[in-house]
Amino acid sequence: MAEERRFRSASGAPIALRRRQHSASCRELAVRGPRLQLRSLSAATSAVWLAAYGLFALCENSMVLSAAIFITLIGLIIYLHFVKIDQESLLVIGSLGIQVTSSYASGKESTTFIEMGQVKDVVINEAIHMQKVIYYLCILLRDSEDPQGVSEVVPLFQSSKPRLDCLIEVYKSCQEILEQRKTAPQSS
Repeated sequence: MAEERRFRSASGAPIALRRRQHSASCRELAVRGPRLQLRSLSAATSAVWLAAYGLFALCENSMVLSAAIFITLIGLIIYLHFVKIDQESLLVIGSLGIQVTSSYASGKESTTFIEMGQVKDVVINEAIHMQKVIYYLCILLRDSEDPQGVSEVVPLFQSSKPRLDCLIEVYKSCQEILEQRKTAPQSS
């Protein structure tokens, strides 16, 4: 069963939250940001190449055109492979842990797995960014030496930056699974 809802990011860009429930203790939550806009990419590339052509016309050195094309292509590859994230997903499995995956525009995926024994809680935090209060979801990891302490805070959905209404939906889904885990009888 999959359900998709539309929201907005902190910057106002349209995003989509897809919820998929695999079982009672396993949910996948994916936030998909806006696709790469070919129009803006073409405009930026054209501007760089026109500026390079203007320099070429002034100095009549073909290295300027070659350098502009080379730098633009390398920059585009770097942007698509390391910067532009199309989708961020969170797979919460009550008995195992939480898997966080980022899917880049080039097709590359980056995955992190956090064992459920390390998870203390999932919370919505707030931060001040550019004279504005923004909210973000994060996982609090247990401190191995102090059971009441937190050793690390792992922020989620850093690229898409969903607004509070979207974060509340994700938070509630995560808390349902964490509550099931707390109320389930512990096996020794």
